Amino acid sequence: MTKRKLLVALLSICSVGAWADEGMWLLPDLKTQNAATMLELGLEIPINDVYDDSAISLKDAVVHFGRGCTGEVISSKGLVLTNHHCGYGAIQKLSSVEHDYLTDGYWAKNQSEELPCEGLTITFIDKILDVTPFVESELAKNEQERNQNFLSTSFLNSLATKFAKENKINVTPFTEIELRPFYGGNRYMLFIKTVHKDIRIVGTPPSSIGKYGADSDNWMWPRHTGDFSMFRIYAKADGSPAEYSESNVPLTPKKHLSISLKGLEEDQFAFLMGFPGRNWRYMISDEVEERMETTNYLRKTVRGKRLAALMSEMQKDDAVRIHYASKYAGSANYWKNAIGMNEGLIRLKVIDTKKAQQEELLAYGKKIGDSSYQKAFDDIKSIVSQRRDAKLHSEALSECFIGGLDVTHIPSTKDLLEDLSNKKKKAIKEEVSDLTVKVQKYFKEVPYPLVEKNVLKELIAIYKEIIPENQQIDILTSRDVKYKGDNEALVNDIFTHSIFSNEANFKVFADKPSLVQLENDPLIRFKNQVSEKISECKEEMKHANLAYDLAHKVWVGGMMKLRQENHIPIYPDANSTIRLTYGKTRGYEPADGKWYGSYTTLKGVMEKEDPTNWEFVVPAKLKELYEAQDYGRYANSKGEMPVCFIIDTDNTGGNSGSPVMNGKGELVGVGFDRNYEGLTGDIAFRPSSQRAATVDIRYVLFIVDKFAGAKHIIDELTIVE
Repeated sequence: MTKRKLLVALLSICSVGAWADEGMWLLPDLKTQNAATMLELGLEIPINDVYDDSAISLKDAVVHFGRGCTGEVISSKGLVLTNHHCGYGAIQKLSSVEHDYLTDGYWAKNQSEELPCEGLTITFIDKILDVTPFVESELAKNEQERNQNFLSTSFLNSLATKFAKENKINVTPFTEIELRPFYGGNRYMLFIKTVHKDIRIVGTPPSSIGKYGADSDNWMWPRHTGDFSMFRIYAKADGSPAEYSESNVPLTPKKHLSISLKGLEEDQFAFLMGFPGRNWRYMISDEVEERMETTNYLRKTVRGKRLAALMSEMQKDDAVRIHYASKYAGSANYWKNAIGMNEGLIRLKVIDTKKAQQEELLAYGKKIGDSSYQKAFDDIKSIVSQRRDAKLHSEALSECFIGGLDVTHIPSTKDLLEDLSNKKKKAIKEEVSDLTVKVQKYFKEVPYPLVEKNVLKELIAIYKEIIPENQQIDILTSRDVKYKGDNEALVNDIFTHSIFSNEANFKVFADKPSLVQLENDPLIRFKNQVSEKISECKEEMKHANLAYDLAHKVWVGGMMKLRQENHIPIYPDANSTIRLTYGKTRGYEPADGKWYGSYTTLKGVMEKEDPTNWEFVVPAKLKELYEAQDYGRYANSKGEMPVCFIIDTDNTGGNSGSPVMNGKGELVGVGFDRNYEGLTGDIAFRPSSQRAATVDIRYVLFIVDKFAGAKHIIDELTIVE
């Protein structure tokens, strides 16, 4: 087989003709694997300026935002830019009917007006160390650890602590030392991090800009969304991280990005750094089918019902809308992702591609006389078949009754139940006191029980459609002595008689704790059965998954060896660690006879306007600026106001908020999404159709300056004309 055919069969990660490289690259590998290609494509700065393990580089301006997104430091005063949807949860928590920052936006006129975001963190990566030899030497000391715990988070955390102690790494309450496996456990990296906890919102546009197009445009191209928000890191006067305090001052960072107003032309090089969450490029075809029939099927089916029920409630009451806005958006995001991924996997015949890929490795194993790849393949096929029902049921319960509802997030009553059974009066009093504190927090998180009640009815119905009756949790079936399959009665009982249904009920219980009442509480019984069934399913999958981890390690190791022998660069699956991807600005052909250009403008915002549809309402001030063509210095060379552009870089969830930089390392945009045709990229990258949607930095600055009138923010930036 020629190398060209091998590249196609393996969906390889090297350059393919005119396309940019596939791959979410580890920063320490850039010099050996990517530097030459990046320079050839258009990088104009030394690779050490991008990442240097012993000096300040662009990496030091890239942050993990809230642990689920990416952000970038853009000023010497600790100003951080990320996506509107990344900051959405923090904005929602600060919002109320009286101060609806989701709808209206918010711009602090000075630092004293910057609002603290409770619970939000921003994390810097200080050091990245390859500790594979250390981990392997530790695994060699214990056969059980080598065969079972080589991917265990608790085991790796203990090794990280040991490594830090032996190497005298300074650890503070704001230091995180994380040891992560790569390539299925064939390599290990240690990340030393600094976590900042005093984060304050500086500015966010209204949802009519930051969320323009909402669910309709989500995952689509062309896009016209100003998906950005701004936050500031505060620290002690000496720059060290701290909990929130009025005495804290804006952080002076090691590095901040310069901003270019030149934008990118068609076919121009760009790269981004970020924290991509998860992808699964080393799956065999059976695993792809499993993903389609379990995770993706459930997200489409369950979330579709939940979202419809929630939206109905949210449109009735602004307070309800604000409370559920972030939860709704997060759920809707991967509802549409699952639909698009399944459609793409079928359309692009990815299972056939995976079959070709696995046949190449199996043939290679036979050629070199190594039967371990065939054994690993057979083991994975068998495991996937064995665990399917348990996996489907576990994920169905989680989608319906854990992630789908707030009402089930009740505090544990296990210890109190035990104390009541043993009549330990002192312990009962202490447990009730502790439970009272937790319940007060719970009621704040579930302020609209009637909404939860209506949604729960929908979710029980869809759960019963998905899972056969003989497998369902007892309380929902005729096997239950009290309800005998009357789910309407169960739901009414939960929201009327549970000690967690309202504060009055809990007070009656707390005043006179009753064992019988606790044992028969409908919500506690329901939640316990859900949790117990999930645990049962996970226990059923436990041994299969341990065997899977070992087989997957061998399989990925074989892929690595095959690619190395063919001089093909290699990269590990995404796992929320910092990565770099690169490519060029390019349009694409979504279907025969269609062509999507690489950028959009403010004209498209106006063309999509629909005052009767909340997703496409355009603010009056934005229309005034458009009609006057008042774009200031932010227009492109054609006099247009650019809004978004696309690049053919390899990215996934978690890259949201990533800085997109030109060949000089200057900020030109903020990555925020992928295109619908590219949603298969989590499993198989298609360079001809996968694109990363990016907010043009000129639109960001235009909104800040011209729309919001926040010129004081512009003044603290380093802007290159």
